[in-house]
Amino acid sequence: MNPAGLPHSPAAERNREPILQVLCGLLPPAASVLEVASGTGQHAAHFAAAQPGWTWQPTEAEAAALPAIAARCAGLTGVRPPLPLDVMLQPWPLPKAEVFDAVFCANLLHIAPWPTCTALMAGAARQLAPRGALVVYGPFFVDGETPSPGNLAFDADLRSRDPAWGLRRLAKVADEARRAGLALVQRFDMPANNLMLVFRLRQNRGEQIG
Repeated sequence: MNPAGLPHSPAAERNREPILQVLCGLLPPAASVLEVASGTGQHAAHFAAAQPGWTWQPTEAEAAALPAIAARCAGLTGVRPPLPLDVMLQPWPLPKAEVFDAVFCANLLHIAPWPTCTALMAGAARQLAPRGALVVYGPFFVDGETPSPGNLAFDADLRSRDPAWGLRRLAKVADEARRAGLALVQRFDMPANNLMLVFRLRQNRGEQIG
């Protein structure tokens, strides 16, 4: 149920449970998570309520969105006050020396210019604990796999709104991760033709996949 007056994303409502199930398999019962581009805060609120052992740090580039995230997560002891974070600012303006078990980012790369991907990978690599994971959710094009009609239409719609937007090729995203010292180690096929991608620091995990 959406608290009265707060921004609401139907997509976040639909995808929150499938994402949570994957995160539960990736993260221990006690984990610290930095969320990039928290949006309405629906993911932060749902995940923290379901896993009270997780400490969730929401962030959002738009400062105007922070009060609504705080209001939605009020009363959840595992959610920290949201912080302003523009991924393009390098290094990220976060508390010095703090690292996280995971950096989570949903539905950002296709509604941002391509340099945002480079910045996300570089920033996440700095903020991850040695065995931490960058977890990225959203729609992607995969070389050698026929794109769904829905993703093709979505990509065309995004590019009509802003030529710098659009679905990203998984191979190019993985290349940017590699340059930042991360390797793509897991891929999960999700509902509505989305993917969840798991990246880890290259010195800690094996070869890149797919």
